[in-house]
Amino acid sequence: MDVEPLRPGSPGPRQGPRRRDRRGRGRRWDLIPPHLPGYRTRREQFDDLVADSGAALAERFPRRLAHLQVLVEEVPPTDPAPWEDATVLLGRALPPSREHPARVIVYRRPIQTRCADDLELETLVRQVLSEQIGSLLHIEPDDVDPGAWSE
Repeated sequence: MDVEPLRPGSPGPRQGPRRRDRRGRGRRWDLIPPHLPGYRTRREQFDDLVADSGAALAERFPRRLAHLQVLVEEVPPTDPAPWEDATVLLGRALPPSREHPARVIVYRRPIQTRCADDLELETLVRQVLSEQIGSLLHIEPDDVDPGAWSE
């Protein structure tokens, strides 16, 4: 029998049946325990993947990418810029301005729909980040992350 200490200010143990949906707030516990893979959503897993890949690239160029922001959005805007093709974008690089530092935007849905498994997803995210960072730094994507292109 598990015994948990009461939190300060919490009422004592309840007598009677436990209510499922108290005051319309829904369940009060997680449906999936944290140690199982389904605990984190695809969005959270994708955000972590982009953050890890961006951090690895920032370590390669610490001075030039010190203020780089890597952002994740669901889908690209419907109105492309005049210089962009009408194809679906996977990412976008925005140069620094007075208001904002340099930003790289990665679009989650177009990338995930093109990948069949996690290895392809990681490779494509690394390729998109290296292309966008390469366009900001004016160097070839192969030089930004050689490991993303050799696999």
